Amino acid sequence: MMVVVPPISALKEDECAASEESSFNRTKEHLLQLLLRRLRLRMKTATVVLLLLWSCQAVTVTRSQDLRTTSLGTPHRDPHSSPPQPDIHTVLEEMSTLIIEQAVQLRHTKTQLEALEKKAEGMENRLRASENLIDQLKTVTDVQTVNLGLTLRSVSALRRERDESRVSFSASLLQEGGGYTGPSQVETPLVFRNIIANIGDAYSAKTGVFTAPTRGAYFFIVFASGHGHTSIPTGVTLWKNRELVVSAFARQEHGDMSASNGASLQLEAGDEICVKLWHDARVFDNHSKHTTFSGHLLFAM
Repeated sequence: MMVVVPPISALKEDECAASEESSFNRTKEHLLQLLLRRLRLRMKTATVVLLLLWSCQAVTVTRSQDLRTTSLGTPHRDPHSSPPQPDIHTVLEEMSTLIIEQAVQLRHTKTQLEALEKKAEGMENRLRASENLIDQLKTVTDVQTVNLGLTLRSVSALRRERDESRVSFSASLLQEGGGYTGPSQVETPLVFRNIIANIGDAYSAKTGVFTAPTRGAYFFIVFASGHGHTSIPTGVTLWKNRELVVSAFARQEHGDMSASNGASLQLEAGDEICVKLWHDARVFDNHSKHTTFSGHLLFAM
């Protein structure tokens, strides 16, 4: 049997070619590793998202195929064959569509949030305005309350002043029956018991004394009635505290007679006015009210 040995030059050429191919393959693998490393560093997150979406799409496609298979009947398939994989371009297109839809929804949601923020801002402004209005109303109410208190005090003062300025009285000597009072050797206070009017209750029918309730100008007048007598006159005197003011006196032997007198006085609150019977004189009174004592406040001072 004859063995053919290739020439040495041919063997060297084959070794060089194999060495060049091995060096090219190593360079290619090194470049691929650098590229993959850069891709991993720059697109790690995007790759993960794409893989997840691709997996979801694969599951969706598989489920859709299962549903179609169920509805159309199960076709004969080789059990050893691998399931069909979805197209990466289709997955990317669906991902792009989904991203666009989400962007549109995001813009719509942002617009709604901006509208809600504007509405909330408007409501906050109205609430703040309402609070300011309430504060103003409270201030006005407080001022009105103070004014009302001042008004009530002023009204009370005016009522007191009115009540104090409403002073007037008139009384006759005898409350019932008729006859003479006196004579007496000394001047005797007369008590006019029959009240005709007593506005302000400044006159006392128990003591016969008028007490001034307020400072002011007053007018008083007294009338005394009697009958003629040879030795007994008819006479009375008007007194302020312990000071004689005026007298009313009459004397005649026969017939009816009367005497009267009056005066305007400036009194302080608490001053007392009374009428006394003239000494050794008498006065007459009955249901006709002949002998009277009257007085009233002209004006307060």
